[in-house]
Amino acid sequence: MAIVIGSGIMAETLSNGNFGLALLANTLATVFGLFVLIEVCGVHGLAHFNPIVSAVCVLQRQLSARSLPLIVAAQFCGAVLGCWLAHAMFEVSLIQWSTKVRSGTGQWIGEAVATAGLILVVLTAPRTRVAACVALFIGSAYWFTSSTSFANPAVALGRMFSDTFAGIAPSSVPGFVVAQVLGGALGMFLARAWGSGRASAPSRSAS
Repeated sequence: MAIVIGSGIMAETLSNGNFGLALLANTLATVFGLFVLIEVCGVHGLAHFNPIVSAVCVLQRQLSARSLPLIVAAQFCGAVLGCWLAHAMFEVSLIQWSTKVRSGTGQWIGEAVATAGLILVVLTAPRTRVAACVALFIGSAYWFTSSTSFANPAVALGRMFSDTFAGIAPSSVPGFVVAQVLGGALGMFLARAWGSGRASAPSRSAS
């Protein structure tokens, strides 16, 4: 959240009102930062920043169900603290509410697509390339989805506390979260179908 919001503040300040340029800068910072965080934290099994991903891991029996409430609580707390850290670094009001409305069918569909794609990547990418694949997908989804790809309930909550470039109005958060949950379920279904398809497909040597 410090990366997303901090780079958003910096981008908006330096872009002189050019929204496209600001979004590009915000995207690049997010891609680079996300890649590094997953690589570094993943070594210790701590690369869980997303409640949807963590819940899917429980359903896939890759994570203990007992640990899920604590992990999700840490994700939400970390999102808010990261938001406040960005505000402190850029010397803006620490406590604020976003007024940026992000709502409507198109944005909800975009958010569902972004989350489904993220889950599909997490579950099907080669283990050694997950960090790069996730970071690059999120970066691309900033541009090809109407929602700019939050794909994370904790991120939606954290951005709610920032009336800056990356913010989202509190009234818009429930719609985004519902879309993310539905997208996560769709992504898991697609990953299972993809895995079944690959398992049943004839090998090259046999064809």
